[in-house]
Amino acid sequence: MSGDDSKFWERYSRQVLFAPIGRAGQERLLQSRVAVIGLGALGTVSADSLARAGVGYLKLVDRDYVEESNLQRQVLFNEDDAAMAMPKALAAAAKLKKINSGVVYEALVEDVNYSNVQELIAGVDLVMDATDNFETRFLLNEACVKNNIPWIYGACVASSGLTFAIIPGETACLTCFLGDIPPAGTGETCDTAGIISPVVNVVASIQTAEALKLLTGSRDALRGKLLFIDLWENVFSEMAAVRDEHCPVCAKGTFALLSGKMQQHCTYLCGRDAVQVLPPAKMNLSLEKLREKLLPLGEVSGNDFLLKFTTGKHQMVIFPDGRVLIKGTSDEKIARTLYARYIGV
Repeated sequence: MSGDDSKFWERYSRQVLFAPIGRAGQERLLQSRVAVIGLGALGTVSADSLARAGVGYLKLVDRDYVEESNLQRQVLFNEDDAAMAMPKALAAAAKLKKINSGVVYEALVEDVNYSNVQELIAGVDLVMDATDNFETRFLLNEACVKNNIPWIYGACVASSGLTFAIIPGETACLTCFLGDIPPAGTGETCDTAGIISPVVNVVASIQTAEALKLLTGSRDALRGKLLFIDLWENVFSEMAAVRDEHCPVCAKGTFALLSGKMQQHCTYLCGRDAVQVLPPAKMNLSLEKLREKLLPLGEVSGNDFLLKFTTGKHQMVIFPDGRVLIKGTSDEKIARTLYARYIGV
């Protein structure tokens, strides 16, 4: 992204007029590189704001595809995206290019796990958390702490949300204030408790404001505390997030999730009556060949990026990397059986 001509600077003129950013801050934004992990509710709002702000490079990472139930709160998608089952990362990048073509976008349809997380965040100045599960957040925490990359935690459900800017070596990390990963199924999710879009916009906007402070060098302006909000109950509260001198991650440098010892190849997606199955090793499936194989066995549809196969009460959404979302069951044994039967691994 080049910042030499007057027409270019007119785009960011109102932001440059804001004294804490100014021209120098805008120049820093133009050179900044940010990874947005998750292109659902929080991710689409923050990616949209960062692109409009002129962040020079945005890496967009998401494993899922657009469904109609997403449209109520995931602001970069429309009905056509849902009808075509477009991967969220690709659909988001397509919209953002029309908003700010001067930004470099890298869209990756990937499941973030121990084998790729460090590669996915390599070379960025900041990571924006827009994930939907604790395991991935704790994995991001380990990766960012190990690689000394700031990241901004964000979460919301129903009418409430949390956010905190984590700077390795300076602030508490996620493990410091949340401890161990909560057991699966113990917390509320958008699929079990619902969610209203205003809380998404508020949490993502606060995340983005903290991102702008970090990227423009205004660290003194960071909130420095864990923020909790509940828009329905009209609650805004701050809590101190104190570094734990005994924290296994940021104090002792123990990265259990990054080691892969705790990686699950079969994960129940809470609230969605679905299980995600990962291949035992990285794959490169030919969706066309698989379509031909599955056509006699059930209903098959899809696009260039994924294949949908329905058999009985189960639907399998198959990605080229061998990852499969199996809908219609919460039983991992059934999911593994279906995976082996139709994918053959």
